[in-house]
Amino acid sequence: MGTPPTIDGAFARWLVARAGQALLGLRAELGFADPGALKSAGDKVSHDLIRTELARWRPGDAVLSEEDEGSRLAWAAEVSPEGVSRRTADRVWIVDPLDGTREF
Repeated sequence: MGTPPTIDGAFARWLVARAGQALLGLRAELGFADPGALKSAGDKVSHDLIRTELARWRPGDAVLSEEDEGSRLAWAAEVSPEGVSRRTADRVWIVDPLDGTREF
């Protein structure tokens, strides 16, 4: 895996590439027989990977994720689940882990 790039845009591309690879692997594993199960699993796999890597490599950043109800509720309260304020964080990541799930 190695260390990801430090520049935000390059880091985002690195993260998206990893999530994309995980999603392609999941789709190959599950197939298309049950679209609902594939969508749910895809949302979870990509969300978990993105949240884990952001927590590991960007622990001071605030995150709002469509797939994380706790994140959305904390966002409304202005503090992330990790205790980072979205108003004072240097970076805020707004994430939709698998956009366009119907097409997935």
